[in-house]
Amino acid sequence: MIALLAVGCRTKRDVFEGVEMTPQTVRIVRFDSAFVQVDTTRLNESVAQLYKAYPDFTPYFVNELLGLENADSLVGVLPAFLNDTTLKIRQMIRDEQAAFADITDIQREMNQAFTRIGWLFPDMTIPDVYLYVSGFVSPVYFPNDAIIGIGADMYLGSDYPIYSQLVYEYQKQTMRKECVVGDAVSAYLFRNLPFNGRQNRLLDQMIYHGKIMYLLDQILPEEEEEQIIGYSKEQWEWCEDHERAIWQRIMDKRDLFQTDGMILTSYMNDGPFTSEVSQDSPGRLGAWVGWRIVESYMNSNETVGMRELLDEEDAQVILENSHYRP
Repeated sequence: MIALLAVGCRTKRDVFEGVEMTPQTVRIVRFDSAFVQVDTTRLNESVAQLYKAYPDFTPYFVNELLGLENADSLVGVLPAFLNDTTLKIRQMIRDEQAAFADITDIQREMNQAFTRIGWLFPDMTIPDVYLYVSGFVSPVYFPNDAIIGIGADMYLGSDYPIYSQLVYEYQKQTMRKECVVGDAVSAYLFRNLPFNGRQNRLLDQMIYHGKIMYLLDQILPEEEEEQIIGYSKEQWEWCEDHERAIWQRIMDKRDLFQTDGMILTSYMNDGPFTSEVSQDSPGRLGAWVGWRIVESYMNSNETVGMRELLDEEDAQVILENSHYRP
């Protein structure tokens, strides 16, 4: 009975409990509003003002995101961009400005996340966050370590009409304003905490992604677990209901120590399902199972801190000491 209760009742350890942290305030810059309010009757002056007002971001935005050479190029294409009827850019701009008129929740969650990140990794740069619209080019963009760009036009709601022409159905569930902070912080962590496994087996990739998911869950305590990994509620529940069968499938196929790139891609990359397991499953099951293993490891080893977890390069050590038994 005790064993059954332990399986059915998950505990969630707070690695930041009792820790005193210096609050961080993340600077959020409304480049989106400045860009869409450019005066098209005075384009040269308005674009020049954009460069002057946002010198740290505008050149990257124009050169890398829009793929243009310089300010003159932007002046040349901006009218056509704003009047694009295929992507309904002017309607998108109205919708984006309305959806992001209030960013109080985004500000609060960013502050909380980077307060915890700043305490855990004092040498990491606390970035400025720039909201932008670029015609559905990219949801998250890193021009350098000091800036996170967020494509607000990629977060207008899963049912936003134009998305059906741009992405696969399974990708739309995270294209919501509620997913902005999770996506941005996740990308920041993957960028600043690169893979450090001793080998590149499925197990090593699972544990690496599991560490990042576990850390995300710790620094974004207000986020639902399914939102952390980009699942719907139904997908998360499917994983919980089939956790033992998923693990058994991985064991039966002897995939845990596979290094084949196609198999790793099937388990770790986003997709409509994880083909190595079931067409009823969500994608990225490797990351989900890795998260469960890491969570079990941290709950079983309460003296291990977050930095110690991240510094452990041997995925086998984490698996063996996790006592993971779904």
